[in-house]
Amino acid sequence: MHGVVDRKTTHPPEQKAHARSSPIELLRRYGTGAFLVLLAIFFETQNQNFLSIRNIRNILTDVSICGIIAVGMTFVIVTAGVDLSVGSVLAFSAMSAAWVAQLPALHFAPSWLIALVVAVLVGTAVGYIQGKATTLLGVPAFITTLGGLTIWRGATLLLNDGGPISGFDASFRWWGVGSVLGVPVPVVIFLLVAASGYVVQRYTRYGRQIYAIGGNVEAARLTGLNVKAVETSVYVVIGLLSGLAGFLLSARLGSAEAVAGVGYELRVIASVVIGGASLAGGVGGIGGTIVGALLVGVLSNGLVIMGINSYYQQIVIGGIIVLAVALDAYTKKRRH
Repeated sequence: MHGVVDRKTTHPPEQKAHARSSPIELLRRYGTGAFLVLLAIFFETQNQNFLSIRNIRNILTDVSICGIIAVGMTFVIVTAGVDLSVGSVLAFSAMSAAWVAQLPALHFAPSWLIALVVAVLVGTAVGYIQGKATTLLGVPAFITTLGGLTIWRGATLLLNDGGPISGFDASFRWWGVGSVLGVPVPVVIFLLVAASGYVVQRYTRYGRQIYAIGGNVEAARLTGLNVKAVETSVYVVIGLLSGLAGFLLSARLGSAEAVAGVGYELRVIASVVIGGASLAGGVGGIGGTIVGALLVGVLSNGLVIMGINSYYQQIVIGGIIVLAVALDAYTKKRRH
């Protein structure tokens, strides 16, 4: 029975070749990349330092944190789900990791290793809890993760009475500010995560199952797929990646902060949707998500360099999300 799913979903919907593509379809598929290039050119005309090596490094490092989570969000959105708690999970994982790493009894081990393990385990556990709440209790993912947004933020505040935890050693900080062959460590990890996500989505049975569920959950269930297990797993994946991102962010900042990750859910969802994923499920890919994350990062950085109030960033990003979803809906309407 699994073979039926494999044959029908071997290639993600957005990857299928179309002999005849309408201008709207072409805009949907290639517009984000073209807009990214035009945006970079525009900001360079406004400030000649925008495309400097130093600023590009800053953009890529900033994008990498949200980009890591966006890889997981791609899995979630392709199944027609959503996770609004990623910023809070990031903060809770980072704070838990920092709190445990500084326990006197654990000074025998490298602090970064303890922090990394704890952050990933906490994020994974939170993802599992939220995934099970969604699949077993029948609570919509929107509600489950909206509740998680406040629950895990509150838990973060309780861990250290709302204060930050700092004083990390050089080996810990290296994961946030170090480099490998001139490339910032967070960027290297983002590239590895993105490459792994791409391979899983494109070339594994698990990836095809995700697209099958997002395309038609009832049809996927009838073919013998364990829909609940797969749906739970995507929340485990995004929880794990949120924990990893929390570890990297705390290493970069030199402290774990209760307010870390505030608003990240908007940037992450924007990256995935702008990259071509459909909130209705069944459509989306890691390649598009990377382009979407870069666009959001370039936009945020460019507005800052131009001296525009950071509050406008939220307005612009929110507007782009609405336009991307509207374009997706219009394209589907035209197809039918």
